[in-house]
Amino acid sequence: MSATDHETTVVLDGLRRLVKELRESSREAEHQVGLSAAQLFVLEVLGAQSSLSLSEVAARTHTHQSSVSVVVSRLVKARLVRRVRSPDDGRRLELALTAKGRTLQEKAPHVAQKRLVTAVQLLPREQRRALGEGLAQVAQLMALSDSPAPMFFDDSPTTVKGKKPR
Repeated sequence: MSATDHETTVVLDGLRRLVKELRESSREAEHQVGLSAAQLFVLEVLGAQSSLSLSEVAARTHTHQSSVSVVVSRLVKARLVRRVRSPDDGRRLELALTAKGRTLQEKAPHVAQKRLVTAVQLLPREQRRALGEGLAQVAQLMALSDSPAPMFFDDSPTTVKGKKPR
């Protein structure tokens, strides 16, 4: 095996392990509480605060605001999250867990997205930059869309386990 082949294998194996963990985490979340891992990640972020704006949730999940908005809309529809006016600025909408959302978030498994974010943040700045540039270049070489990427595995149920969609 050439050095190039070995390096390619190492990269692909790393990606495979990440995708496998993200997929298994999403399946576990869906099985235990009937939500996608993306939905649980947003609940986890909101559970750490009394309320956050949509842009704050996007920043904390490191996801484009439009992608987070889709996930939040599903959580609002499932009555796990509510939109409230900020007491400090009536023009500002904030997101907060409902009692049902908090109960579900507290009993839900921790999702792999949180661990992934933490692991990436632990990399030295130059490694993070190189990794980001490298992945962006791979996406470009694959001719992938440059539109905002959805949250990981956000193609799961939109309702809480055991409840039928309306």
